[in-house]
Amino acid sequence: MTTKAKFIFIYITCASEIEAKTIAKTLLTQSLIACANFFPIQSMYWWENKIQESNEWVLIAKTTTEKYTTIQKNVEKIHSYSTPCITMIPIQPNKKYSTWLEQQLTYSGELK
Repeated sequence: MTTKAKFIFIYITCASEIEAKTIAKTLLTQSLIACANFFPIQSMYWWENKIQESNEWVLIAKTTTEKYTTIQKNVEKIHSYSTPCITMIPIQPNKKYSTWLEQQLTYSGELK
């Protein structure tokens, strides 16, 4: 999927808060995302020919379009779902926030 937006949100559904935070920390330590938000949701979806209901967590990761493919591959390796939702949403942040995003995505320091 391609988009002309430089910045994106990546919307990822997760089985638990722990999984969402684990994925976020992995992506943050690799400087693939600048920030992540989490919130609980209730979901309904088709799975194995039945409508299913479950409690999940959403992870919204903030990054650039160019990092999407790498993020998608990394998340697929560690995600507990066999078919995880990893969706790119183009955004147009204000100038100060986009500058901050770029600074965070080039950070190469050590974790404290």
